[in-house]
Amino acid sequence: MKRSKLQLLTYVLLFLVFMTAMVQHIVAQDVNGSPWQITATDTSNYAGIALANGRIGLLPSLKPFSVNSIILNNVFDKGSERGVSRILKGLNFANIDMFIDGVKVDESNISNWKQVLNLKEAALTTYFKFKNKAEISYTLYALRGMPYVGLMEVNIEALKNISVTVAGKILCPAEDKNPSNSYKVYVDLENKMPLLQTTAKSPFGKYLLASTASFIFKGKRPELHHKVVSNRDNELIFDEKIKKGENYSFGWTGATCTTHDFNDPLSESARMVIFVMQGNEDAVIAKHKALWAKLWQGDIEIKGDLQSQRDVRLALFNLYSFGRANSGLSIPPMGLSSQGYNGHIFWDAELWMYPPLLIFNQGIAKSMMNYRFNRLEKAKQKAADFGYQGAMFPWESDDTGEEACPVFALTGTFEQHITADVGIASWNYYRISRDKQWLKNKAYPLLKEVADFWVSRATKNPDGSYSIINVVGADEFAQNIDDNAFTNGSVKCVLEYASRAARELGITPDTTWMHVADHIRFMKMPNGVTKENATYHGQIIKQADVNLLAYPLGVIKDKKQIKKDLNYYESKISKEGPAMGFSILSILYARLGNKEKAYDLFKRAYIPNKRPPFGALSESANSNNPYFATGAGGMLQVVLFGFGGLKLTDNGIIQEKPCLPNQWKSLTIKGVGSNKKTYYIIR
Repeated sequence: MKRSKLQLLTYVLLFLVFMTAMVQHIVAQDVNGSPWQITATDTSNYAGIALANGRIGLLPSLKPFSVNSIILNNVFDKGSERGVSRILKGLNFANIDMFIDGVKVDESNISNWKQVLNLKEAALTTYFKFKNKAEISYTLYALRGMPYVGLMEVNIEALKNISVTVAGKILCPAEDKNPSNSYKVYVDLENKMPLLQTTAKSPFGKYLLASTASFIFKGKRPELHHKVVSNRDNELIFDEKIKKGENYSFGWTGATCTTHDFNDPLSESARMVIFVMQGNEDAVIAKHKALWAKLWQGDIEIKGDLQSQRDVRLALFNLYSFGRANSGLSIPPMGLSSQGYNGHIFWDAELWMYPPLLIFNQGIAKSMMNYRFNRLEKAKQKAADFGYQGAMFPWESDDTGEEACPVFALTGTFEQHITADVGIASWNYYRISRDKQWLKNKAYPLLKEVADFWVSRATKNPDGSYSIINVVGADEFAQNIDDNAFTNGSVKCVLEYASRAARELGITPDTTWMHVADHIRFMKMPNGVTKENATYHGQIIKQADVNLLAYPLGVIKDKKQIKKDLNYYESKISKEGPAMGFSILSILYARLGNKEKAYDLFKRAYIPNKRPPFGALSESANSNNPYFATGAGGMLQVVLFGFGGLKLTDNGIIQEKPCLPNQWKSLTIKGVGSNKKTYYIIR
């Protein structure tokens, strides 16, 4: 009896520990149960969600009226004297200071703090009470329709008669050089346009950075005062008295530009701010919401599991935020939330983030492909520099298209599967779009160069098979190895796709492409499991590698072999590795019809990586570097290509066997492909 009580107590304690952990992961709950809103009230461990529009990303803070940084997509300077390139922070126009009755409003003197992330409208609203004197709220936007502009709308409800002083700020990052601050009131007829402006040089002088900001008043404009607090803190100030019971509203808007995109970034930033402040505040917000409504035509609806719905929609929100159609830009692993991984473009873009975007938004997907095509000449140069034919894409890419990986990392020299990944993604875009002109002018020229590279890179063995020797595969724990499973699989696929693309255009493909594809080597262990590389003997691996042969490559189709590889490699994936490996396993189990195992791995792929209060994803369970857009891509692929049963084929998107988890009542996938098809799965 004593033993059974002890066991019962143990079970209760374990249950409480489990529930505590789950509560920590589900910190942000919206009181009305909205699947479109995530509400945060806990400030003890804060990881913000970036508000971005594909060009700039604003990372909010829990501090009142504060944005930590503004990230500029595809704008780079050196990170250090002898280092590689690093994505730049913009001049930060998105902060204000507020004083009420002479006391600065900060986290020490406010109460009832709450932030609401509105996923549908891409807006973050912060609410709090200042002492017993005022109820305050402000909403932050990275305007979708004006990609270099952000906007903050502020409302103050006076609980007593109060005197308010507000200082709008442009802050210059510490690493920038030679900041210069100014204030000027431009006058055209009777229109006065007060503009706060700052310029600076990027850390090693590659670009001029510029920012303009100003207040927006719906009524009479109060008198404005300029103050240079320091060479890195430029401020525009006004004072206002608000009577008890009154509401007072104003806006603060700014733009950040560089000579990467504009010959005269200061004047361009000024024109953008003038456009917003001269009667267009409501119009640009309406345009922002309309553009986001268009993005959300591609959506995932989950019934019966509100937390999964929010998690999945937050992942899709972030990919939409970080991408932009008609831009020729791609997405770094951390999106536009930080300078993580220097803002470079990896295989993360093509293999992980791209497939969900290809399903829902061919405009963003096309831009990601154009990013690579626009750097094809540099890829051809790199191949020639290493003695190969065709094109060899860099493992880490910046605005130049040259290799941007730190020299000490062997991935930059040897993780060459990226070249196949790019080619596969380009064929997949054609599969969905059927844009033959794009295939002719862009995809096929790229595929041809990629195929030529791999033929020149392959080594013929005495038995007539081909090996790819001395590489780093998807499992980066294994370096300088031969016949990596995923590398060889991706090479086989891209050579086949290059041949198909040629025939689609009426071109006779190079016969060596299919010869190498048909004879590339794959190895087995004595137990029949596919061998990760020629010297693999059961070591712990960083992430899924062999399993990628079944999905997304489709090289392995036999269900018995897929199960055998799944059973073996699941226990080999490191707990410290990135989450995407478990996403791949989840997809494969779903396609095998094992919904329980698939759902367990789906949750395992991201729940340990969630960071409060909104659920931002970190790269691994043991890291703290959100937001990891790559993990979001993996999670979404589980829902689309696992549970949803979708599949990319030469005949477009088809649905095979969906596999709805028991925890979900239904799954609806809206806006799929160019014809915006809807797939509905019900239990």
